[in-house]
Amino acid sequence: MFIFTFMIVAFLVGYTVIALEHPLKINKTATALLLGVVLWTCAVIGGEGILVDATPLHEYLSKHADGTFTDWLVHSELLHALGEVSEILFFLIGAMSIVEIVDTHGGFRIITDKIVTTKKTKLLWIISLITFFMSAVLDNLTTSIVMVALLRKLIGNQHDRWTFASMVIIAANAGGAWSPIGDVTTIMLWIAGDVTSFNIILMTLVPSLFAMLVPLVILSLMLKGDVERPTENLKHMDAAFVTTRRHRLGFLIVGVGGLICVPIFKTLTHLPPYMGMMGALGVLWMMSEIVHRHDDEIVKEKYSILSIITRIDLPSILFFLGILLAVNALKTVGHLSLLANGLDAIPMGEPGKYYVINIIIGFLSSIIDNVPLVAGAMGMYDFPTDHYFWEFLAYCAGTGGSILIIGSAAGVAVMGLERIDFIWYLKRISWLAIAGYLAGALVFIGQKAIVKSVSPKEPQAQTVSMGDPSPSTSDTYQVTELN
Repeated sequence: MFIFTFMIVAFLVGYTVIALEHPLKINKTATALLLGVVLWTCAVIGGEGILVDATPLHEYLSKHADGTFTDWLVHSELLHALGEVSEILFFLIGAMSIVEIVDTHGGFRIITDKIVTTKKTKLLWIISLITFFMSAVLDNLTTSIVMVALLRKLIGNQHDRWTFASMVIIAANAGGAWSPIGDVTTIMLWIAGDVTSFNIILMTLVPSLFAMLVPLVILSLMLKGDVERPTENLKHMDAAFVTTRRHRLGFLIVGVGGLICVPIFKTLTHLPPYMGMMGALGVLWMMSEIVHRHDDEIVKEKYSILSIITRIDLPSILFFLGILLAVNALKTVGHLSLLANGLDAIPMGEPGKYYVINIIIGFLSSIIDNVPLVAGAMGMYDFPTDHYFWEFLAYCAGTGGSILIIGSAAGVAVMGLERIDFIWYLKRISWLAIAGYLAGALVFIGQKAIVKSVSPKEPQAQTVSMGDPSPSTSDTYQVTELN
């Protein structure tokens, strides 16, 4: 029991150290990696007695006569967790590499040259709306990486760029929540058959739009003046390194087109998204080799993919590794299942109870990875397809991560790329994200009240055990996408 409690304390302490990265002057990546190792070490030391549900262990031992608890934990659970995390890491590496290749060849200049306004308010609306709808087609992680690359071409002042990048996080998470392919939690519910494509768009588009518009309007009223454009170095650059417009347009089309094709590739082949991302990177890499095959060695070195890849933010990737392994340790031992069951004990009738549960899940998703939270909810309930619980879960889990900067994959990526301070985001942006999140939730509840008044009563819930091998549960844990 001591180790079980210690794991919770260690996670909270580690989370606090990450939040206080700048005052403590301890890099968040180091803390996340250490936290992941500490929690899995605690799981090994605790043994079988630490598990909330030992059923998976017993199933493993029944198939492996000579197996032990450590064998199960290391060769089954840890390897499975590492596999899930690696899918995210390779996806992130591929997306960052593609963005760097396009940026190095000047591809984003095609877009930034069209955005001529320097008014902060007008530019903020343009960036936010582009992010919102792009995130529904791509995913919130890829969209945030692309938009940060654009912001670097449009805004020179770092703190101004932090404000715009923070709005990108909110817009990307909101845009991904209403699309069946935009956010991992919506993807999980869609693949498991809990929601249908048309209905999830119909019921969550407007709430998600409010989740973006409320902070956008408030922030617009606070911003004054013009942005400072970054200084162009093209005039001082060697002519050999200035790409032609044809090359810039070609790399932009192939790069962004490759990103857009990733969800299409997944739908057609049923292979995980990182495979499509690696394929898109391979195409762009080959294109670069062909374009520069006749250039001299200096130019080839400048545009070499091996050189470009070194500019990827490796600490951010390692931060993902550490924090996701830490969360998986809590999931394996059973902390998250206890949390899910605790939420179900809320003394309130339907539908208010399930609205409250989902709103709490949204707030928790800003602290804990939303994938295991949604997985727990899918394993607990047996609602019919397109029930309001699933619809609201998609909205809350998708947009709630914006409340803290490390609450979503998009936030973590932007935090790493722009070195945004956790406390700065907490003071200036979190309250805006909360206002948008709650506004969207109220819009959803009001929307459902109107629909319910003109439609038949929805079936009641059936609560199932977290250990039950229900179809929705098994489907859930096979889905390993981005946060």
